[in-house]
Amino acid sequence: MHSVVISGTGLYQPPHVITNAELVDSFNRYVDLQNAEHAEAIAAGTREALVHSNVEFIEKASGIKQRYVIEKEGVLDPTRMYPRFEERADDQLSLMAEIAVDAARKALAAAGKKPEDVDAVFCSAANMQRAYPAMAVEIQQGLGAGGYGFDMNVACSSATFALEQAYNAVRSGASKCVLIVNPEITSAHLEWKDRDCHFIFGDVCTAIVVERADLATAPEQWEILGTKLATQFSNNIRNNFGFMNKAEDSDPDARDKTFRQEGRKVFKEVVPIAAAHIEHHLAALHIQPNDVSRYWLHQANLGMNQLVIKKLVGGEAGAEIAPLILDTYANTASAGSVIAFHEHRANLKQGDLGVICSFGAGYSVGSVIVKKR
Repeated sequence: MHSVVISGTGLYQPPHVITNAELVDSFNRYVDLQNAEHAEAIAAGTREALVHSNVEFIEKASGIKQRYVIEKEGVLDPTRMYPRFEERADDQLSLMAEIAVDAARKALAAAGKKPEDVDAVFCSAANMQRAYPAMAVEIQQGLGAGGYGFDMNVACSSATFALEQAYNAVRSGASKCVLIVNPEITSAHLEWKDRDCHFIFGDVCTAIVVERADLATAPEQWEILGTKLATQFSNNIRNNFGFMNKAEDSDPDARDKTFRQEGRKVFKEVVPIAAAHIEHHLAALHIQPNDVSRYWLHQANLGMNQLVIKKLVGGEAGAEIAPLILDTYANTASAGSVIAFHEHRANLKQGDLGVICSFGAGYSVGSVIVKKR
């Protein structure tokens, strides 16, 4: 078995920012239009009036202050309320592949690798742009990488689940260098018209290079000490959009065809699952939670992350222990913990331990324990 390291990460950051104030203004104009259109039904009691959102509610509920998006005008148009993307021809690079190639090139540069050094590409994200051909194979082509590629989806845990597959492939000798990309165009599957969740997501793409330690040349390397995955079925986070919708004669615009969740239930149930998962994983490697220098957690909710860390270390822990990127990027699905790792590891020293952990729909939770070389 080979020792395995993470030798590079990359980040694609979309060109547009939507602040909470902008989002609330757009949402409230949508609410006013809807309430005016359905005024008679509301007065008759056969329809409930929609309620305004506000910045204070968003920041108290989530800790989110802004988000990056690939397209802004469509999202903020109160008569549309979702992004406006142009359809591309089949012989053009798809949007998801485009942002993945961008992040991948940055990760490869950080690792000191060329595309031809890559022998496997894993595209792991909460949603794929199409069913087939696999997005990973198009990304492989766009990069000029060799080997093979495949897609995988475990919602917000997709990145850590892909890390285990990459770790096992490299450790066993099946691959020498694996590239993971997490293209998250969350703006296309968020229900921007729902007050309870219209503020949650942002677009982004992350990339990670995983390779044999004896072949790595990057100035910064993180040895993977172990990975651990777990799933437990729950309907509390769900999206029913899929290829069978047409055959079911279901409404493609129905509420269940975009992201929806029972937020309070998710908070109550996922926090203990995630904390126990990390604790048990560390114990299996004879590591105490307080011996970990940094926890790069999934970025879904500020309160959720604070409670997970409190359960682990037995008290309050600030951004030095569990850095936050949620306020700037919002929830970026599978990419959140990787962004935290990408942006908040430079000040750690040789021998320091860290945990990359994501959790979400499924329920699913994945953890990767690393040590700086």
